[in-house]
Amino acid sequence: MGSPFRLRENGIDLFVRLTPKAALDRIDGVETAADGRSHLKAHVRAVPENGAANMALERMLAKALGVPASAVSVAAGGTSRLKTLRVIGEPAALMKSVEALSK
Repeated sequence: MGSPFRLRENGIDLFVRLTPKAALDRIDGVETAADGRSHLKAHVRAVPENGAANMALERMLAKALGVPASAVSVAAGGTSRLKTLRVIGEPAALMKSVEALSK
């Protein structure tokens, strides 16, 4: 299984599969797709209208990773279930936080 993130100079790119309109906001570990790419499974209660689900995902991941909400943004896949989130911060610390979420 690969890792659900890519290191960057000033943070990480985090690959996420988002399920909106869920019963609870939660992160469900890592899943590997048929093409071999890994991503974090995330569920939010928000609906996928007017960016509400994306904003809920950004807030939830910021809290889980211990970074300010402004440090997390959707970089790609804004209208797709598969998203790339850019997380600004110390790459090594973020990597450890993501690995803890992955379990």
